[in-house]
Amino acid sequence: MANDEMRAVVVTGCSTGIGRTCAVELVKQGYHVFGSVRSEADAESLREAAGEGLTPLRMDVTDDGDVLRCAAQVKEALGDSGRLVGIVNNAGIAVYGPLELLPLDTVRRQFEINVLGYLAVTKAFIPLLRRDAGRVVMIGSSSAFLTPPFLGPYASSKCALESISDALRRELAPWRIEVVVMQPGAVITPLWDKSIDQGDSWFDGVAEAERGLYEQGYGAMRKTFRDKSGRGIPVEKLARRVADVLAMKSPRTRYRMGTDSFGYLLMSKLPDKMVDAMLAMSLGHTRANVEKQSG
Repeated sequence: MANDEMRAVVVTGCSTGIGRTCAVELVKQGYHVFGSVRSEADAESLREAAGEGLTPLRMDVTDDGDVLRCAAQVKEALGDSGRLVGIVNNAGIAVYGPLELLPLDTVRRQFEINVLGYLAVTKAFIPLLRRDAGRVVMIGSSSAFLTPPFLGPYASSKCALESISDALRRELAPWRIEVVVMQPGAVITPLWDKSIDQGDSWFDGVAEAERGLYEQGYGAMRKTFRDKSGRGIPVEKLARRVADVLAMKSPRTRYRMGTDSFGYLLMSKLPDKMVDAMLAMSLGHTRANVEKQSG
């Protein structure tokens, strides 16, 4: 499969959403894409969407053996003449809910996938990136600037990704391996609808006395999430920007996208207690409402 013309990109989380759209876009632009999926059905669907320029990788980013096996598969496919242009770390989940009530194992899984999974994949491909002067693209989030209530697990995982990306960029600088973080606001993908449905199911199963503590604010946040899920950045626009970052000579270290991304950034510059009050009022998560709900 490898030849003198092959320029390859590894994209994780290609079953749906951002990863799948990035994979298809990169194939259109002439790259050979190695796209990670979790099932054979997803692999077949991705092949049909992207064509011959795509090779599916069956990978669970939380399984070290899976990640190393896929890195070896890509290395073998490239041979001596193919080049790994970059990797796009995208595989992720979104956990949200009151931190007091969320099981710790659920929060751990958020970090296992969104932080340690990104790091595991990057580590496995660094030898090829070093050989081929490739680069790393991390799919981050505007929630790294400002953490809304009930989005603690997801937002904190994206904050951790920012720090890890900074460390990697500085440590890999001698080999000119660029590390770039994409910081979009809401993106129109199935991720949030799926996460909202799972969150609704979980919250409805919480004991009534505990649920009542957060009913007002959490309900308002869920409505906000549902409203945003259909009016964010078109996923195709983000995919094209990722392709641009892989192609340009000297990319910036971060790219913000979407009006809410810049809004979050601006709000993060305000005094913390002012932002706390603004969020509490907008969600109705105030002492008076909590007492009314529980009383």
